Amino acid sequence: MKLLRSVPQPMPAGPDFASGAPLPRARPRRLRRTPALRALVCEHAVAVSDLIEPLFVVPGRGVRQEVPSMPGVFVQSVDRLVEDVREGHDLGLRAVLLFGVPQHKDEQASELADPRGVVQRAIGALKRELPDLLVIADLCACEYTSHGHCGLLDERGVIDNDRTLALLARGALSYAACGVDMVAPSDMMDGRVAYLRHALDEAGHLETGILSYAVKYASALYGPFRDAAQSTPAFGDRRTHQMDPPNAREAIKEAQLDAAEGADMIMVKPALGYLDIVWRVREAVNLPVAAYSVSGEYAMLKAAARNGWIDEDRAVDELLVGCKRAGADAIVTYFARSFARRHNGKPHTGGRTR
Repeated sequence: MKLLRSVPQPMPAGPDFASGAPLPRARPRRLRRTPALRALVCEHAVAVSDLIEPLFVVPGRGVRQEVPSMPGVFVQSVDRLVEDVREGHDLGLRAVLLFGVPQHKDEQASELADPRGVVQRAIGALKRELPDLLVIADLCACEYTSHGHCGLLDERGVIDNDRTLALLARGALSYAACGVDMVAPSDMMDGRVAYLRHALDEAGHLETGILSYAVKYASALYGPFRDAAQSTPAFGDRRTHQMDPPNAREAIKEAQLDAAEGADMIMVKPALGYLDIVWRVREAVNLPVAAYSVSGEYAMLKAAARNGWIDEDRAVDELLVGCKRAGADAIVTYFARSFARRHNGKPHTGGRTR
């Protein structure tokens, strides 16, 4: 029996077709025809359980103030924060990242390690009310120093790396004593992961994890956060310790160093302009990788949506699935709450039709 070979069929003659041109044999559009087909072949999806919600906590009671440059984001006292987090928990959000905005700031960042500080009290309250909530506390001096820099300064006004390590360790121990699940050093000091791991272990906090901001760039997209945390540097900038945006190989070096020093997870910050870095880090380290979609990304999408230039929900879904596609296991995002409300805990691909 002679086998017949399949050959492309010529297009019908007519004014809209090139004479004799073959019809396509490969038709990828076949798998895009219906929502069921698109869902079947979907390669990446975002779930509410992938998201970490960043939150700002301040002294006082009954405080809930919207950040002007971040519509829908609030600085809150511990009592209001607990109520707010309980609402998010009911929507399926299971992880939060806390930032403290203390009443008193000084050159020694003394409130960072205060056992009655706002973050310490928030950790305790959240763990009592929601024991299964993953509570992560950002660990950096910038919110606590009067000058807004990420560490203790020497007589020249330059950050003293090694003195700052001791300060961070005191802060980490105070968080751990309150029951924090993970500390998240975002200072970019050299050697801080090894220093913190040693301090935590020596104090018996063997199960307290470290989510390291291993790859944190000196980005222009942090402005709204600095408004919320009142942490804009009083002079100079943070380029001596945060990474230069053009550098990619340096990101791998930083991530591998922190992994070797004992980090449990690695953070890349920001997300939107650095998805290639998320991918490179994902390939370089055998640890979970988080991407931080920062305040400036949030503010840009919000502003564009308010002007009617974009569909906010579609843009958010597209941004988050882009982070997953780049290799992020977890995403820190100020859109966590709105995403959870819309998707009701169900995975979403970011691929809705118009």
